[in-house]
Amino acid sequence: MNIVIAPDSFKGSLTACEACNYIENGIKKVVSDVNIIKVPMADGGEGTVQSLVDATLGKTIKKKVKGPLLEEVEAFYGILGDGKTAVIEMAAASGLPLIEKEERNPLKTTTYGTGELIKDAIDKGCSEIIIGIGGSATNDGGAGMAMALGAKFLDKNGKSIGFGGGELGNIEKIDLASFNSLLKNVNIIAACDVDNPLCGEKGASYVYGPQKGATKEMVEILDENLLHYGKLLELKFNKSIINYPGAGAAGGLGAGLLVFLNAELKRGIDIVIEVTGLEEKVQQADLVITGEGKIDFQTSFGKTPYGVAQISKKYNKPVIAIAGSIGDGAEELYNKGIDSIFSIIDKPLSLEEAIKNSGELLENSMERIIRLMNISKVYDHSK
Repeated sequence: MNIVIAPDSFKGSLTACEACNYIENGIKKVVSDVNIIKVPMADGGEGTVQSLVDATLGKTIKKKVKGPLLEEVEAFYGILGDGKTAVIEMAAASGLPLIEKEERNPLKTTTYGTGELIKDAIDKGCSEIIIGIGGSATNDGGAGMAMALGAKFLDKNGKSIGFGGGELGNIEKIDLASFNSLLKNVNIIAACDVDNPLCGEKGASYVYGPQKGATKEMVEILDENLLHYGKLLELKFNKSIINYPGAGAAGGLGAGLLVFLNAELKRGIDIVIEVTGLEEKVQQADLVITGEGKIDFQTSFGKTPYGVAQISKKYNKPVIAIAGSIGDGAEELYNKGIDSIFSIIDKPLSLEEAIKNSGELLENSMERIIRLMNISKVYDHSK
């Protein structure tokens, strides 16, 4: 029997790799004659670096960079097992969790640190970079990132503007004379699961600005500034990006990646499926097991269990999903490739207890599932 184990992390308790190991342990408590293929997964958000590093036997690089408010932070990124592909989570350098709630201000926050991570990966010889662009604290259209890579944004007096979304309205000229020339030889893929344009009611500022600390008045300023910035980018690069789906992701970082790095925007789960070679592994499977911390109606919006199920059903493979908790709307997934969903919780527990004992709970849950499958084989008289 061939079993592919392909879960996401259980946020706050287990990495995807650890989840794979506990699921394997539960299976092997019941059956020994089994070939297990472990594929740590992610959907482009938090945990993507760790999952892809684990899946490809790569390494994690730590790097001190400028945080969202220019404070020094220790960020990280991964270099995959091929030695030439870097994986960056922009949130590691420019993410919302790096700032205290009372300090959040997208007029000032910058993606400069994300640019520093990109530069470091290039300096280390990476020719392909995957960038997860969720969880940002910023609304600067990727200008800070571009600054870190050598771009200059000049005001009417020929002086460099400051940092943050509040400065974009002051740009009169974009100078790329010192822009990192090595980027021409680097392929950039951005993990983007939203289709927001750069500006307008569905754009970066109006939709995501408030959660980053923007007041109603600030949102209006940010949107006007992004529109001014977007028009300059379109003229500079001769590329339509203001209404491009995904340009508004991560406070407009999507737009910055499109023009400055000529990036391709793709769904996060699709990128991870490709990098891990999941589809090829699933073709040989008799059973596929996936999971994440919580499975509910949002799971079908491109999260890992949904992505794994879509690939599995392409080859008519049965899929079991295991979750820390099962939320409203999870039953919708029965029509989208998942055959059964199980929770690891086996008795009343506090959240703290569940997190503390998540490995043991996951292992025990998997053991019960395999025992049930063995019973079904005994009573399957058609075989």
